[in-house]
Amino acid sequence: MGLKKTIKNDSIYYFIRLIIFIFNLVPRSVAVALGGRLGNFAYWLFARERRKAISNLGMAFGENLSPEEKDSIARSLFINIGKNAVDVVRFKKHFSREIKPLVEVEGLEHFDAVYKRGRGVIAVTGHIGNFELIPVYMGSLGYKVSVIGRQLYDKRLDRLLVKNREGGGVVNIDTKQSIRKILQLLKEGYALGVLIDTDSMRVRSVFIPAFGRESWTPVGQSILGLRSGAGFVPMACVRAGNRYRIIIKPEVALKPSGDFEKDVYNITKRCTEVWEEIVDEYKDQWIWMHNRWNTRPN
Repeated sequence: MGLKKTIKNDSIYYFIRLIIFIFNLVPRSVAVALGGRLGNFAYWLFARERRKAISNLGMAFGENLSPEEKDSIARSLFINIGKNAVDVVRFKKHFSREIKPLVEVEGLEHFDAVYKRGRGVIAVTGHIGNFELIPVYMGSLGYKVSVIGRQLYDKRLDRLLVKNREGGGVVNIDTKQSIRKILQLLKEGYALGVLIDTDSMRVRSVFIPAFGRESWTPVGQSILGLRSGAGFVPMACVRAGNRYRIIIKPEVALKPSGDFEKDVYNITKRCTEVWEEIVDEYKDQWIWMHNRWNTRPN
């Protein structure tokens, strides 16, 4: 690693440590307000990400959104990210007393119906709202929870994130870890949180329609679920003012076709459709600056 990059990474790391310290020192109301202001500042500061978010909103919704609406949604997104980040870094010290009481769950019966079968749950979600809150909250209710996450570019930041998850009783699984470990956890009845909305060449993916466009979508979670007999339950955690709502949709269950690859495609497609419905309803809470349509079909 070059000296310039080392200095940049060190600066980012220590700045984040400072922000975490401040967010945990002041009352939540002050911290959330500060997080929102930082998000608004980031909206104006990071012009490239702002333009990308607005462009992706146009790709998804076309003329159904005016330029003013797309700009407003993008700005609200940055502010929501700042506010959500505050609560994430406050999990370790303030979750039980301050954050957990602010969460309401819609559709818990759908999760319970699959969880109680004891064959594992593939909890399908995406980068919408405060997705880091889902496993910590579900774990606090007594469910066995694990998540799959890709290691961050800076190992120090990655350790901070992993410790934050594990502090909430969540089993963290790196994408490089053995598939056998994941299958074993599902066999033991764990709920496995997975993100379905990323365009990445690092994991096995196929093109699935999303917002009218072929979208490079991971299918590893579908393969694991079909192989293990786990059930697929779409979920999301959205911000509702100063509170949170965890939305749990009915299980996605399709009749086997006899063609495994076709089943993988179909289950991924249906989970993506549910994800799209949630994003459509909460437009200002999904990370529109992500290169969702970066990979294109030949």
